[in-house]
Amino acid sequence: MSDPTTDLAELHRTVRRLADLEAIRELAHRYAHFVWQLDISGAVDLFTEDGIMDTGDRPPIVGRKDLLETYERMLGAAQFHPFVHSHVIEIDGDTATGTCYLDLRAAVEGKSMVGSGWYEDRYVRTPAGWKFTLRTLKMRYLVPLEDGWAGSDAVELPPDPGAA
Repeated sequence: MSDPTTDLAELHRTVRRLADLEAIRELAHRYAHFVWQLDISGAVDLFTEDGIMDTGDRPPIVGRKDLLETYERMLGAAQFHPFVHSHVIEIDGDTATGTCYLDLRAAVEGKSMVGSGWYEDRYVRTPAGWKFTLRTLKMRYLVPLEDGWAGSDAVELPPDPGAA
């Protein structure tokens, strides 16, 4: 017969892990939601005070103040409609890492764009819940809709040599 105290402790750890996984998934979903809705302060509040966003096409944006200013410029000039999915998360106590895949529809400079990529994230548990400490955007492609993406070398990355 098992020890009820051990079973209860294991149940507590399992519930905590499931709650953490769901909270981190919700963080990514909320980010996409706020970008869709042009709720810039909502998106920025998902980062820690010293949080970093690395879009890969400019120097990383560091801290909520710079995030707010940069997002106002970026999101004011274009429309981004991200769809996030297939979230893979590794939790280590009060920190975690994750990869969240992205399908993107956008309107940039009057052109309809379609894109695909992923976010590489680092998270931390705060008194206000899980937050991004680092969000790195890795685009596989972002092309005008009429051009398509098959065979495009505009943004396409080479295959990962370490992948089997």
